[in-house]
Amino acid sequence: MKNNLTTDELAKIDQLENYLIKKTNHFFGYPVTFDFDYSCLYKFLKYPMNNIGDSYYEGGSYQINTHDFEREVIDFYAQLFNAPENDYWGYITNGSTEGNLYALYLTKRLYPSGVVYFSEECHYSIEKNIDLLSLRSEKIKALENGEIDYSDLEKKIKENKTLPAILIANIGTTVKEAKDDIKKIQKILKIHKIKDHYIHCDAAFCGSFAQFLTPKPSFDFSEGADSIIISGHKFIGSPIPCGIIIVRKSNKEKVSNYVNIIDSLDDTITGSRNAISALFMWYAIKTIGKEGLKSKLLKCLKLTSYTFEKILNLEVKAWRNPNALTILIPRVSKKLQNKWQVATHGELSHIIIKPGITKNMIDKFLLDLEKEFKMDLALLE
Repeated sequence: MKNNLTTDELAKIDQLENYLIKKTNHFFGYPVTFDFDYSCLYKFLKYPMNNIGDSYYEGGSYQINTHDFEREVIDFYAQLFNAPENDYWGYITNGSTEGNLYALYLTKRLYPSGVVYFSEECHYSIEKNIDLLSLRSEKIKALENGEIDYSDLEKKIKENKTLPAILIANIGTTVKEAKDDIKKIQKILKIHKIKDHYIHCDAAFCGSFAQFLTPKPSFDFSEGADSIIISGHKFIGSPIPCGIIIVRKSNKEKVSNYVNIIDSLDDTITGSRNAISALFMWYAIKTIGKEGLKSKLLKCLKLTSYTFEKILNLEVKAWRNPNALTILIPRVSKKLQNKWQVATHGELSHIIIKPGITKNMIDKFLLDLEKEFKMDLALLE
């Protein structure tokens, strides 16, 4: 294709690249990995690929797709999450918000009168999706560590015990990276004889590595999950936001519809779907694999411990959940927040050590944190 851009327009593209390089080197507050290289796949950007339809369906009249690669990604994570061998299905979404929406849409079709129980520490997409689907819901209190308050959950379930229960379990909350225990949730359901129930695990950030933690959180299919979502751009890494949802096939088939125009099943939220993300995720699992994910986790845990100790040595009050890659500190100034893209919630700020973060970046951030802390002390004197 002929390049008709002006000199100023070309310069604007160069400016964008320089801007992104700078911002990527100052990126501490969000669980988004920038340790990846998909350059060998860029040649596929010249094709009008579209993963419309169900990648597991034998058929489909739109055939410029990456369905084969998508299935391999789903199969990989289904095995990682101990999904039943012949009873799982999934697809690659535009992100975890879509994954959460799909899970809730599925539960609405399965249990129209169900009540959604979700923690006040849930990602904001949960409440938004509940509103979009007009679902009945109960917001549950959270414990100080960010985990769901099981006593409050039991109280709310008891009040609605004649209705199906839809449980949202967080496997790494947005602010504190707390992990809910679905075994405890199931115990409550059993005590109150709630036969019709569904457990959805929002594991957007932690899902790719939670199986390698010691102790391992209770969240996979063998432990009672009915669906699990993760984000592809968070711990794995992708230049395009994407997600992965895996559900029990037996549940999905109850709401599946055939669409004549595409000669395929309509099992997803969107019609047209990003085909390049499936290729990126396939490349990631083939080049990294389970051992690679575990290795990245161990490296991040080591760097998190280093950062945590350094912050404590500065006499800055810091806190983290066990095995978390998220460190909470008192709310930082707007200047520091903007420079390092530090996520802030109420009186707390947090930094997240994910793949791509280096010791050199950490040390530079700590210098700025120390300067700010000393300045605050000086103002108090």
